[in-house]
Amino acid sequence: MSGSDTENRLAARLAELRVQRGWSLDELSLATGISRASLSRIERAETSPTAALLNRLCVAYGLTMSRLLSEVEEEAILLLNAEQQPVWQDTASGFQRRNVSPPASHFKAEIVEGVLQPGARIDYDAPPVQGLEQHIWLQSGELTITLEAQSWTLQAGDCLRFHLTGRSSFSAHAEGGARYILVVCKP
Repeated sequence: MSGSDTENRLAARLAELRVQRGWSLDELSLATGISRASLSRIERAETSPTAALLNRLCVAYGLTMSRLLSEVEEEAILLLNAEQQPVWQDTASGFQRRNVSPPASHFKAEIVEGVLQPGARIDYDAPPVQGLEQHIWLQSGELTITLEAQSWTLQAGDCLRFHLTGRSSFSAHAEGGARYILVVCKP
């Protein structure tokens, strides 16, 4: 995602989700392992969450990251031109995520473009939704994906399909990074 308006809408949506569930910041902190102070700064748009923190929040709320990010977009449309596709960056981990699919609640699949800078690594404690089906098609670079104890290293053109059920990590090649297309299929 880019632009302060989108970041402000994300912060407001995260606060709204917490209030809708009747959770205090302390309760959300306990559920996610994110400090109360960090949660407060995120909800006030004083800081942008990293990919790992955003994933923890998605786990707590039972939402995919794509779904959460699509909820903060201004309107539902059928065609999303390249310049309209929201891009969200986690500069701390070297991760960039572009929502390619137009936001829509009544579709099960979403297409996302991911870019990991050379040597970048993202670790997720849990999937946002258990059993979430994903297809990763590597466009360039090299990407190592670890799901629990299994690991695969993808080269350009390779495609890995799996269901997320536990911890996962994505590691880009130290020199070339990784650019991939991710298809997320909600159960």
